[in-house]
Amino acid sequence: MEQIALLSGMRHGSVTAPASKSHAHRLLICAALGKAAVTIDCADISKDIVATARCLYALCADVVTADGVLQVIPTAKCGKKDLLCGESGSTLRFLLPVCGALGKEAVFHREGRLPDRPLAPLDAVLRDHGMQIESRGSELYCNGQLQSGLFEIPGDVSSQYISGLLFALPLLEGDSTIRITGKTESAAYIAMTEQALQQAGIRFIHHGNEYTVSGSQQYALPPETAAEGDYSNGAFFLCMGALSDKGVCVKNLPKQTRQGDKAVIDILRRFGAEVTVKGDTIFVRGGRLHGCEIDASPIPDLIPVLSVVAAAAEGETRIYNAGRLRLKESDRLSTTAEMLAGLGGTVTELSDGLVIKGGTLHGGTVDSHNDHRIAMSAAVAACVCRESVKVLDPDCTDKSFPRFWDIFTRLERE
Repeated sequence: MEQIALLSGMRHGSVTAPASKSHAHRLLICAALGKAAVTIDCADISKDIVATARCLYALCADVVTADGVLQVIPTAKCGKKDLLCGESGSTLRFLLPVCGALGKEAVFHREGRLPDRPLAPLDAVLRDHGMQIESRGSELYCNGQLQSGLFEIPGDVSSQYISGLLFALPLLEGDSTIRITGKTESAAYIAMTEQALQQAGIRFIHHGNEYTVSGSQQYALPPETAAEGDYSNGAFFLCMGALSDKGVCVKNLPKQTRQGDKAVIDILRRFGAEVTVKGDTIFVRGGRLHGCEIDASPIPDLIPVLSVVAAAAEGETRIYNAGRLRLKESDRLSTTAEMLAGLGGTVTELSDGLVIKGGTLHGGTVDSHNDHRIAMSAAVAACVCRESVKVLDPDCTDKSFPRFWDIFTRLERE
């Protein structure tokens, strides 16, 4: 297994956040479902974005990626489709309803943990509205024409279910309603979908726990658009700043955004870090860090790296409402706890959270478990370890942030 050895010590300097993977997924789909060519500025094209682009190429559009730009030209394509979605849950959950809306017969080819990650009850809801869906090992077969109507879906499994329906329903002949039952998790990701749909001219009404979506609509994204800078990946460098005496400056993080992971700013302030925001640039420098309580429900992707900050802070940090982290690329509650414990931290794993007691991390070896956020969090941990940190399978960061290690190694050590 490949590994990378990271020298211990604080980092400081300036970096530019990559394009938001979440935003790019949504823009790609809106562009491919339109009628006219669209160019999307998207620096740092990750494996997950390539997966969505590849699937859309098979379904309904020519997609060319070059020099940080995605060129999308909608085209008519016939026949059975093989959709290689890799390990991308967003690609699968967004495009399964879209396949039904387009009336396509397709096979989704799933890798890694993706075949084991939840698809219920979205698959049952789609079956109730005309689709045939069958899982055979790592392959998911679907066909049939999705029909409009009432789509009732729980909000506490995955926000991606709701986003997938929002992409698909405007294409159907009749009007539809999405009724969300229970608590809605990661609502900010649904808000990002709403923003992309509105940018593409799609009409819907959102009131309370329901969406009313008009049928027979046409996607029309502006011919030139850009994916926002990414708070989810920028957070790793912001957290490095919180562990640094000199600080880290992260550029290309929009002040006005619907990205839920922008909450990292307020959470780092609660830890006691110094945070300065000027336009799309954020500067973070360490202070006397202290533990706090963190609700993981709206920000699940931030928990591994915030756990590293907690391990370096005085006192105790409690992370709760984090049960859904067990359904990510790895069981992230377990792998985060394993990472901290392996580096010398004190952590208790609960059924839906973590309790972390701050102290000095000494260093060691971290198995990334093929999880990009665990690998990048280990790099942040190296900033406060006394000894070096070895990360196994470091290339898994290509899933969301291909240039992470290059950018990390360019930061100066204090």
